[in-house]
Amino acid sequence: MASILSYVPIVNRLVSSTSRTRTIDIPSVEIHNVETAPEKRPRTLKHLLRANHVNHSIVYHNLEFHNHMPHILGSAYLLGADVQQLHKLYDVEAQTLEPWKSSPAEIVQDDWRDFLGDAKYQRAYVDFFEDSLALKHNYQWKGVVEEYIYGGKEPLVNCLIGGLGHPLIHLGYAYEVNNREVAMEALGMAATQYDFLHKYLDDPSYTKKSTLKSSSPLELFMKLTSDERLDGLFKEAGSHNIEPLFEKHEDIVMEYWNAWNLDDPVKDFEVSQEAAVAVTIATVPPGSHSYNFYICHVLTTSHAVRILLPFIPPEFRISLVRQWWLFAIAVYIAALRPTIDPDNIKPGDGNKKQWNYVEDKALNGPHATDAHYVKVIRAIKEAARTWGDVHERYLDAAVRFADDFGGWAFS
Repeated sequence: MASILSYVPIVNRLVSSTSRTRTIDIPSVEIHNVETAPEKRPRTLKHLLRANHVNHSIVYHNLEFHNHMPHILGSAYLLGADVQQLHKLYDVEAQTLEPWKSSPAEIVQDDWRDFLGDAKYQRAYVDFFEDSLALKHNYQWKGVVEEYIYGGKEPLVNCLIGGLGHPLIHLGYAYEVNNREVAMEALGMAATQYDFLHKYLDDPSYTKKSTLKSSSPLELFMKLTSDERLDGLFKEAGSHNIEPLFEKHEDIVMEYWNAWNLDDPVKDFEVSQEAAVAVTIATVPPGSHSYNFYICHVLTTSHAVRILLPFIPPEFRISLVRQWWLFAIAVYIAALRPTIDPDNIKPGDGNKKQWNYVEDKALNGPHATDAHYVKVIRAIKEAARTWGDVHERYLDAAVRFADDFGGWAFS
């Protein structure tokens, strides 16, 4: 039996499939207004997000790790977690988090860009954005986002992929549950994780004709796998490889980045989501049970882009998808370019197990408190809902991941 999601993809319900405009117009996902909802379940999510905001910093463990509390709570809530499950997730996730620490100085309007990329100023940045929320924007958080994410000569929107894409992911959850605390945290992350990657979007000279030809990120991933110029570049996988990659082989990264033209933006974004699922799931041979921690962020950032596209100004939509593609290339190379084998996702599992089975694994299985595990499942499900899943390829991938996952590989 085919999944109910197979019949009417959300894009075809509301957007012409023949549109070839130079932006990306897709419908919004369902927005959950937890701030005003009267029922106990959304009220619980609201209270837990606020508790995290008050008690825990957004970056911790020597300023290396990112606070995933809104990600695990938001994903689980959207998959149907009840009040008790939400409280359990909060308690487990909070065990590793740290309290806020004072910043070296206060940040004000005149100098707010002077400390970009310095995580020691995380408290000061969140305070600064919250002051703007109260004093300039009448507690309308989207106004703060519009001013500081999209405004200015080098807008923060062009570097949401810093910090392994966590500002992008965090901002997606802010929109999806319409929560101002998460939005202010996302702004703080965007400011503190700002890095050199912004220049590739800010400076148009980096966008040029490539010697490669391809309309598919998946095809380009496969070309990257066999590109001998990158052989032996790194000994171990890890995000620490990203900056040296650009220092040593910026020309190769640019070659692949510019090879994908997005001639048909909506369709191209669809195939990019297919590629994000493939690079996360189909790189893991049967029996290994170990999924690459860094590469899973290629999928969860793609999901964040899908959430954000309907809400951001049209002129930034294609560049946001290109920003994701730059991130995907860098992470794939930094993770040592594992081979993508479509046969690693067996067709037909979806005939036996449906989305309710996958959702139950995410909420009640042995890895239900692993934020990245739950986020991956949620991302695949939303892709299926967005584009349709007639052949149940998304469902097959989700079933394979839900059943096969045994932990994360970091090297």
